[in-house]
Amino acid sequence: MKCPFCGDMENKVIDSRLSKEGHVIRRRRECLHCQRRFTTYERIEEMPLMIIKKDGRREEFCRDKVRSGITRACEKRNVSMNSIEDFLDELEQELRETGKKEIPSSVVGERVMVRLHELDEIAYVRFASVYREFKDVNDFVEELKTMLENGRHERS
Repeated sequence: MKCPFCGDMENKVIDSRLSKEGHVIRRRRECLHCQRRFTTYERIEEMPLMIIKKDGRREEFCRDKVRSGITRACEKRNVSMNSIEDFLDELEQELRETGKKEIPSSVVGERVMVRLHELDEIAYVRFASVYREFKDVNDFVEELKTMLENGRHERS
């Protein structure tokens, strides 16, 4: 590790600590040449998750975009930011655990819809209206009918 002050390559680790989540190691180092101390962070290099959009374009998975869509759907609903963040953690972990480098956006969208259906039905319908590109009120009515029919079967 190169000293940021003098550029010398010789240094020693004075202290190492794991982050709260256990994903990062923080190391305090001391340069053997100038005796100044500096901090480095070590983390696992993760391959970027690529999302294949409907039109075939590929873009890197962006947690913020997913959070934005979910937050918009949950606006003025009784869904906490903690539950949204917990879901985002689970979703990202699930996507990484597939072992695939490229994942269709439909997989992400469907997983979000399933979770929103569990959290809040209004948020689910709001998200579905954008995700499934409802064209008119009939699309809303059809989605609500399906939701109500499935709800009756689950309650029986």
